[in-house]
Amino acid sequence: MATVTEYTPVDKIPGIIDELRRSVNKRTALDIEWRKKQLNKLKLLISENVEQMQNALFEDLKQHVTLSRAVLNSTIDEIDRSIQELEEWVKPKSKSLPIVAQVAKGFVVPEPYGLVLIISPWNYPITLCLDPLVGAIAAGNCCLIKPSEVAPASSSLLFKLLNDPKYVDTDCIKCVLGGVDETTEILKHKFDYVFFTGGTNVGRVIMKAVAPHLTPVTLELGGKSPVVIDKKVDLKVAVKRILWGKLTNAGQNCISPDYVFVHEDMFDEFLKLSKETMKSFFPNGIENTPDYSRIINIRHMERLISYLKEVPESCVVHGGKYDVNTKFFEPTLLVNVPDSTKMMQDEIFGPLLPIKKYKDLEEALDYIRQRPKPLALYLFTTEKTLKDYVVKTTSSGGVVLNDVLLHYVCKDLPFGGVGDSGVGAYHGVESFNTFSHFKSVLDKSTWFDPAIRYPPYTKSKTSMLTKPAPSISPLVKKIFRYSIKITLLVIALYLLHTMDIVVIKYFK
Repeated sequence: MATVTEYTPVDKIPGIIDELRRSVNKRTALDIEWRKKQLNKLKLLISENVEQMQNALFEDLKQHVTLSRAVLNSTIDEIDRSIQELEEWVKPKSKSLPIVAQVAKGFVVPEPYGLVLIISPWNYPITLCLDPLVGAIAAGNCCLIKPSEVAPASSSLLFKLLNDPKYVDTDCIKCVLGGVDETTEILKHKFDYVFFTGGTNVGRVIMKAVAPHLTPVTLELGGKSPVVIDKKVDLKVAVKRILWGKLTNAGQNCISPDYVFVHEDMFDEFLKLSKETMKSFFPNGIENTPDYSRIINIRHMERLISYLKEVPESCVVHGGKYDVNTKFFEPTLLVNVPDSTKMMQDEIFGPLLPIKKYKDLEEALDYIRQRPKPLALYLFTTEKTLKDYVVKTTSSGGVVLNDVLLHYVCKDLPFGGVGDSGVGAYHGVESFNTFSHFKSVLDKSTWFDPAIRYPPYTKSKTSMLTKPAPSISPLVKKIFRYSIKITLLVIALYLLHTMDIVVIKYFK
């Protein structure tokens, strides 16, 4: 069993934050080589401590090694990608300028926010702490990290590793432990950016706490991510993928399928296939298999039990067993669950799966549209027109067609919510962008300085200055840019030709 570290004393927190602020002012993290070095050390942190991490995740959640290793590998991929592309990400990006600003150059420079606070969740307590840290380091920030106290083994391990000079520059990156009191103290202080992953209600608390400082935030929240199954689909494949996603980490995923809409003609077949699929997933029974995680703690067990007890027993068509002592909760399929119940109001975040039937697809889509925007929306169909229609006419953090969960590991796809499911996004270059302020720079020449801009403003000056700037179509701009390039190329070729003639004459 992992050693659980005591919380950071509240009276020590101001000093820790002051130390990090001094490091920001020293501008150590601005150096590109420093960033690369820290990212390589972060990779070393994972590679040298994989077994400890897997043990901590098993202790907290009974996560199978297949799952825990997969999410850690995803973080390593994020690190490798950041190291490979950092030089390109930090380059200033040129911007076009209007005629009135000429002669000048315009460009955008990414700069770090400064001091970043990362508050991570308990469901994937290690990777959801390290993933945003990768982006924060790549962008050149100093960081304070507060892992979730709800996963004590994982947070204690992170505290030890993220305060070890072998793995991080401890002047610029520090980790603290704590619960509500410690987090409340942390949020009294000014940060330049806050990145929070967790529930919607706590996200509101975080946003309110940082508002007096006008601190920008990313809130990675959650919500009730729906699944819609069209009639034109391979139902057997759809069922397998949906249940795989629902049962991963015992449903404790922010993008876990929360409820399923099935056409009434396929409803009975869906239930039949779901029961068969679960039996195939766990042929020797689910209660003792190492392939199925456990609920994080007793409080969340009681929450799920309360959802189950609120609905009539007739709603349960499969499962429903649980053991509070071992935190085992059997995957449970439910039908005809009233919309007024907490199960249909709250994000379930567990292995309960309500299944609803629909007659007309628009009925299901309207149901989704009338509720808070989910973090993910899943549609199973072979119809291209339906895919396009659902993507265009619904709002969610992301859409996955004919699968679930996998958009999280696609590092070129920004991951984040909208509305109640979150603010902002990250992954890949989007992580770098999230933790960077993009500063506009205008570099004006001094050799061209027309008098028309300065007073006294004569009638003719006023007439010229108050005329609308001529609008130039994108095509004309493109032609103009290419004509300049061609002209310069012709001049260069002419000069080279002239030099050849001079050289030949000289040697003659």
